[in-house]
Amino acid sequence: MTETPDLDPEDRKIVTLARSVRARNGVPEGAAVRDETGRTYAAGTVALDSLKLSALRTAVAMAVASGATSLEAAAVVTEAESASDEDRAAVRDLGGADTPVLVAGPDGTVRETVTAG
Repeated sequence: MTETPDLDPEDRKIVTLARSVRARNGVPEGAAVRDETGRTYAAGTVALDSLKLSALRTAVAMAVASGATSLEAAAVVTEAESASDEDRAAVRDLGGADTPVLVAGPDGTVRETVTAG
């Protein structure tokens, strides 16, 4: 992984988890979120005939299903330039408008940090 030197260790962890899911499952995107207690949830893109979810929306859904009531941060590893509006909305619904969303390339380098807002 290419290092992003100024990245907080906890943020680096969710980028690494997101990157691992993407590689392990061979999906277009991997994502991870950290809840208010520090627990992390990692997920990949879901592409079934009857259900299509981005990796970030899947990770948010996993957090909600596990009882999370807020998010501290989110990360997505993707070839896309940024997180989609829909992905940011899912993070915002659980974490609030100021929740940071780290967008990293496939090599793990964070290209930008946006807010969910």
